[in-house]
Amino acid sequence: MNFSEYQTKAKTTALYPNAGQNLYYPALGLGGETGEVLNKIKKVMRDHGGKVTDEYREILRSELGDVLWYLAALAKELNLNLDDIAQANLEKLFSRKERGTLGGDGDNR
Repeated sequence: MNFSEYQTKAKTTALYPNAGQNLYYPALGLGGETGEVLNKIKKVMRDHGGKVTDEYREILRSELGDVLWYLAALAKELNLNLDDIAQANLEKLFSRKERGTLGGDGDNR
């Protein structure tokens, strides 16, 4: 499955207020789900000495899926395609790598 296919299928499950005209709901959901991923990783550190168990790997897979869903929904609200976002991001990163600016600060490196 590619990102565009995922985004199209995920859209059919977007049952939130004013879907298609509400970027706030998926943006807030993305933040919340990202927080859940971070909380699970915190528990890996606290409870498992930093070792990701098979159980936590599956928990994180599920949470990352939720992050992906909200990302897809937010992109759709902005009329953006996940395939295009992914491609543009790789182009930006490879350009930074070629110019030796992967590290450092600022968006315009």
